[in-house]
Amino acid sequence: MRRRDFITLLCGAAAWPLAAHAQQTAIPVIGFLEIRSPETIAERLRAFRQGLRETRYVEGENVTIDYRWAEQLEQLPELAGQLVRRQVGVIATAGGFATALAAKGATATIPIVFGVSEDPVKFGLVTSLARPSGNLTGVNLMGLELTGKRLELLHEMLPGAARVAVLVNPANAANTQTTLHEVEAASRAMGLRIQIFNASTSREIDAAFAVFGRERPDAVFVGQDAFYNGRRLQLANWASRHDCP
Repeated sequence: MRRRDFITLLCGAAAWPLAAHAQQTAIPVIGFLEIRSPETIAERLRAFRQGLRETRYVEGENVTIDYRWAEQLEQLPELAGQLVRRQVGVIATAGGFATALAAKGATATIPIVFGVSEDPVKFGLVTSLARPSGNLTGVNLMGLELTGKRLELLHEMLPGAARVAVLVNPANAANTQTTLHEVEAASRAMGLRIQIFNASTSREIDAAFAVFGRERPDAVFVGQDAFYNGRRLQLANWASRHDCP
């Protein structure tokens, strides 16, 4: 789904709670919960604010956005609770299932709009795609469903590759389980040997690439995870330093 479509959906879902909230306060408040830093999603933030402007909500003029940035997954429940205690009109999450689940765990009444990378029904965010029910709605960006296709693309780029290191985030257990299931099935079909590496902190990413530098896998496959999206410069710098596809 295109970014503009997601923003349109978010704004549509946000409109009615904001209108109700505006009757109680001078300026409605949107809670924004993320696992990535503002620097790493700057373009998405610009699109988010532009989507709000298209529905006549301008940050700092007639709407306030309360941003909560988590450095680690463990911080998400407390940050979500802070937004609930502030009684925001709607909570927007775009950092994957962990972020959406933290928001869901914090409130059953405040509307939540999510962007996730796999079927939201499977992970219990909504009861069905046609009728989400509850207080959550959003979009599936299908990142995890394309895991096998991403490995195929890597194999097409490097047809001679035989050993692939797979980097996953164990702190995001459900995401990792799906990633490994898809990678293992695809690697068997392509005759690739894979080795799993765990990294859920920046320091652990450094340690994993130190091993890659010594053992020289033919390529590294990075799991689809908001944590890794937020550290893509670190990943790219290490890959370049070790000349690692």
